[in-house]
Amino acid sequence: MDDELNVTYITLGGYVEMGKYRYLYFSIMLTVYILTICFNCTIVYLIWIHKNLHEPMYIFIAALLLNSIVYNTAMYPKMLSDFLSEEQLISYSACLFQFFVYYTLSASDFFLLSAMSYDRYVSICKPLQYPTIMKKTTVCIFLALSWCLPACQIAVPVTLSVNTKLCNFTLRGIFCNNLIYKLHCLSSRVLSVYGVIVLLNVVLFPVLFILFTYTKIFIITYRSCGEVRMKVAQTRLPHLLVLINFCGFVSSSL
Repeated sequence: MDDELNVTYITLGGYVEMGKYRYLYFSIMLTVYILTICFNCTIVYLIWIHKNLHEPMYIFIAALLLNSIVYNTAMYPKMLSDFLSEEQLISYSACLFQFFVYYTLSASDFFLLSAMSYDRYVSICKPLQYPTIMKKTTVCIFLALSWCLPACQIAVPVTLSVNTKLCNFTLRGIFCNNLIYKLHCLSSRVLSVYGVIVLLNVVLFPVLFILFTYTKIFIITYRSCGEVRMKVAQTRLPHLLVLINFCGFVSSSL
């Protein structure tokens, strides 16, 4: 706690003793950060300049990549500075901001993947109605919901945590996640119940919807001829690659 500036600082205790390897870790993380930003920005730019890619599927992919750019920009610079610092500190307000960005964008990715699966479902199961259903207005609504719904839901626990009294000032992690609740003097049953509800809304329901749409697609594909199967496989490939990549990212982050 800094009484002079009235700022509460949290120690990030997830960093092990790096010693002489801190510069190696810094170089690796900096390289990953630069390559990730460059790759994502390049793909988004290519989708933007090529009008033949202005389709729902590629627009949703661009939205996922934009989420990745914002996420990496919010997380990596602080992590890079921590690698070079003797003491890893973060203000409580900045910690809450990291918490908000991390969970909002993670939840947004699930919603975007659901929108992509719905797009593939309509494209394959209702091809004649596809231009009518997946029009520009529908895509814009999906994008707005994918960003606004998670932000509104995650903003509630962040707002409630702003003025919460802290009794512990060491967070056992390298960035701020739900471990911030262990910093509070009193655990809140309301926040715990609300967290379960949000988890159902932003993770479980989207995953179930993705499984449902792909089950319908697989059933229709199985009943179709070989040529149709090949076409369906080609149209599903971008979504499957994004989905597998995202699931791998989530698994490594847990």
